[in-house]
Amino acid sequence: MEPRPVPFNRPTTASRALDYVGEALAGGHLAGDGPFTDRCRQLLEERLDGARVLLTPSCTHALEMTALLLEVGPGDEVLMPSFTFVSTANAYVLRGATPVFVDIDPATGNLDPDDLARKVTPASRAVVVVHYAGIACDMARIGAVAERHGLVVVEDNAHGLFGTWRSRPLGALGAMATLSFHETKNVTCGEGGALVLSDPALVSRAEIIREKGTNRSQFIRGEVNRYAWMDVGSSYLLSDVLAGVLASQLEEADAIQESRRRTWCHYAEALAPWAASCGVILPTVPDDCGPAWHSFHLLLPDRAARDRCIGHLRDRGIGAPFHYLPLHLSDMGRRLGGHEGDCPVTEDFSARLLRLPLHHSLLDDEVDAVVAGVRAFRP
Repeated sequence: MEPRPVPFNRPTTASRALDYVGEALAGGHLAGDGPFTDRCRQLLEERLDGARVLLTPSCTHALEMTALLLEVGPGDEVLMPSFTFVSTANAYVLRGATPVFVDIDPATGNLDPDDLARKVTPASRAVVVVHYAGIACDMARIGAVAERHGLVVVEDNAHGLFGTWRSRPLGALGAMATLSFHETKNVTCGEGGALVLSDPALVSRAEIIREKGTNRSQFIRGEVNRYAWMDVGSSYLLSDVLAGVLASQLEEADAIQESRRRTWCHYAEALAPWAASCGVILPTVPDDCGPAWHSFHLLLPDRAARDRCIGHLRDRGIGAPFHYLPLHLSDMGRRLGGHEGDCPVTEDFSARLLRLPLHHSLLDDEVDAVVAGVRAFRP
């Protein structure tokens, strides 16, 4: 009998999701900022030390809002890791700013504070940090560089919701942060995101940008007697139907996180002897970091071994993909001036990395199958 396939991801589901979708449909408020949006906002703000949360249709949209709030444009530079998803860069390129790609730490895959310091110029306006795999960046050293050069710190926290740095929640460390609720994330509504504002001075304008450039949010709260076009903006609201799906998962977040933690820790323990014997590196968690348990990766000795391992696991029905390709070597990155060797650690890390299945609905026998499949591979 063929073994049952183990997909890389199954979207998280929660027990009350259908009930909440039904309530949203029956209640007649299908657009943004309805009762379920408000419920999600409260749940997230409790997790994020009271920082203001605005739900958006995606993390990409939230990143675009950060660019608008920063008022970056031609001649401005925004520093960010090359090892990230394209949305991190696109948000600022759309406003005419130039992304400056920074190398990563070889242990964590997070932005390297030393390379950040080397690449700051008088045109630098902000630094975007990405907490790769839900493990925090070195925020002390990055913060010191940002303060020295007057840079705004933005967290692309697509992986890091529920993670911590020095007991503080990821997503509440910079002036702004963004969250993702894509179907691959720990909690999801299929597509969705949020903008998190730790700087209260940004909230009023963010509400206007999110509502097509109008002060409609103030009108709905009864603070003004009509609303009008006030500023540049776009349509950045999440449907309340999707917010109902998200609310059901946020209410069960502790159970979801515990399930993911068990799988992550089982991989780490069960694969440690194999990794040591094969020259494979497992995820590194610095002492001051509390993981978000978002993903678990292997760093194989070289690209050829990585690619063989992906094929080896695929033959056993196990989904184990690689991850980001370096942005500075992409077609767009090269048009922006990127060259091989600009971020050597990124190039090496990307070439050797594969990710193992990690999701809320993984069964024990599926986890065992992944472990057995990995152990059967020899680089």
